[in-house]
Amino acid sequence: MHGQTHTFNAARISLAVGVLVFLLKWWAYWLTDSVALYSDALESVVNIVGAAVATWAVWVARRPANLTYPYGYAKAEYFSAVLEGTLIIIAAFAIIHAAWGRLYSPVALQSGLGLAVSLGATLVNAALAGYLLKIAKQHHSPALRADGLHIFSDVITSLGVLFGIGLAWWSGFWILDPLLAIVVALNILWMGGHLLRSSIGSLMDEGLSSQELLTLQATLTHAMTGALQIHNLKTRRAGATTFVEFHLVVSAEMRVKEAHEICDRLEYALQELSQDTEVTIHVEPEDEVLPRDFVLHGTPSELNQ
Repeated sequence: MHGQTHTFNAARISLAVGVLVFLLKWWAYWLTDSVALYSDALESVVNIVGAAVATWAVWVARRPANLTYPYGYAKAEYFSAVLEGTLIIIAAFAIIHAAWGRLYSPVALQSGLGLAVSLGATLVNAALAGYLLKIAKQHHSPALRADGLHIFSDVITSLGVLFGIGLAWWSGFWILDPLLAIVVALNILWMGGHLLRSSIGSLMDEGLSSQELLTLQATLTHAMTGALQIHNLKTRRAGATTFVEFHLVVSAEMRVKEAHEICDRLEYALQELSQDTEVTIHVEPEDEVLPRDFVLHGTPSELNQ
């Protein structure tokens, strides 16, 4: 619950800072009439909506499991990430629409003060992104990670926009302004697609990565002394919790207490690897041994593709 409180507070901070950054960026656009800065400000609207949804999702994810939702509410965070990815894509197309007309009729920018205001907003965003990614890593929050990555991408985009506008100001080549806005939109479009892909994968109970599975197999192999084999290994992740299931094959003559002790040892080993791990073990007799799975004192087998 302590970790959930941290993630909820971080989400609320993200929402408050998002509003502040949007106001600064909109002021910068108003001062300069730059379509590139307009695109930057429009993305901040997406940040605000994303932060609001992330705050709601983290609040829902804090609720304890019950009879209706026995696995808890952690997946609410993925819905937040999916929505944020969708909003990012919509914002990208809106930016392209706004910039397209300026390609044929570039406008000279109005005020250098706007660039300074935008730079200040970008520095605030950079601090926020670092904070969110740190909390997301500590507490395994997909909603905060999505929000932090989005804001970090926004920081990189903003720095590129400021550099380009400065170049346009120096050279008088004002068409750089709408061109930069379109580049920003394409970057946002890629980011939105990436967020959608990763979030939908988690909603579909995508398993752990190959590297994580190899580490998991090595841990189980080291801790399964007394058993004959582990097979049918399955994994998935919901928010901060990793779910691991497998069949444990033991001697047909082994007493229930001994098999239970092996199960306890395996669960402890996995929870040492990752504290928020839920383990389900199905114990089977030795005639259930299958080929091509890992055994006592063996080397983790090559992962099935």
